[in-house]
This record gives sequence, structure tokens and C-alpha cells, in this order.
Amino acid sequence: MAALRPSRRKTTGTRKKRIFHRRKVCRFCADKSLEINYKDSKTLRYFITERGKIIPRRISGTCAKHQRSLTQEIKRARTIALLPFVGSMDSG
Repeated sequence: MAALRPSRRKTTGTRKKRIFHRRKVCRFCADKSLEINYKDSKTLRYFITERGKIIPRRISGTCAKHQRSLTQEIKRARTIALLPFVGSMDSG
């Protein structure tokens, strides 16, 4: 029989506050007029970090369908030098 593990939470009477996270909505599903295009580097820059990495959907809030096309268009924009492969490497 397995030994019971003691609780790690202190029982001082303070309860942990519940944090409510607002559900992220895909920008492209919400506004049908927005298009994902490799030529629109201004829109695509919102979805890459300052280091040049593509932001994951759990952070950006885009749906799976639009994240796939967004990734493809970012990669296209990188190959024709509209977006950087690597951001600035300033150390200081």
C-alpha cells in the first residue's frame, strides 16, 4: 500500500486566489476582412518575437487553421527578406 504524501499547501487560513483567464479569440476569425499575406509584413511582425521566432498559438490566440497559414506566410516573407530570420543580436 502506498504511503500518503503530506499536503504541500500551508493551512494558515489564507486561500489561493482564483485567476480568471480571458479566452483568446483568433483575430482572423473575428474579423473576416483581415487576410494573411506574406506581403503584409506589418501584420506579420505582430506574430514574431524581437528575436525573430514565431509566437505559438497558445500565446497569440490564433486558431489552428490560421496559425498554419500564418506560419507559412511568415516563412515566405523571410525568404524574400521582408522579415528577419534572426532578430538583432545586441548584447548590452
